[in-house]
Amino acid sequence: MERSNLMQPGAGHPIGGGIVLKVGADDSNHMSVFEITVPPGFDVGAHFHTAIEETFYVLEGSLNLQVGDETGNGIGPGSFMFVPKGAAHRFWNDTDKPARILFISSPSGHERYFEELAEILRRPGPPDVDAIGSLRARYDTQQVSALAR
Repeated sequence: MERSNLMQPGAGHPIGGGIVLKVGADDSNHMSVFEITVPPGFDVGAHFHTAIEETFYVLEGSLNLQVGDETGNGIGPGSFMFVPKGAAHRFWNDTDKPARILFISSPSGHERYFEELAEILRRPGPPDVDAIGSLRARYDTQQVSALAR
């Protein structure tokens, strides 16, 4: 599939779970870019990466963002969070409406993690916590708190 460097709203490669890949390892050596819809009640739980830096930019709705000791509760469009390597961070949506973020991960390749996670979550029954833990370990994600949902 030929990709364009200029994308209209809604364009990109849907991965699943409200995640759309805009730029990935096939396009860049330095970053992967995603548009993510964060459903009500979602909480990724606190975690950190040893080799990955991440950026979160709120496009729509309201989220809670935390990096290190800094927390922004109920922050809306235009809010920004940079996560350096090694910093524990978390994002969660405690509202009754979805939120949308632009998420940038460096270096590129984080789409592989999301693709494998989507596959695990598509399996019948409750999410396989052991499979998710193994996946996270392979993709430089060290969980600090429990996975909430």
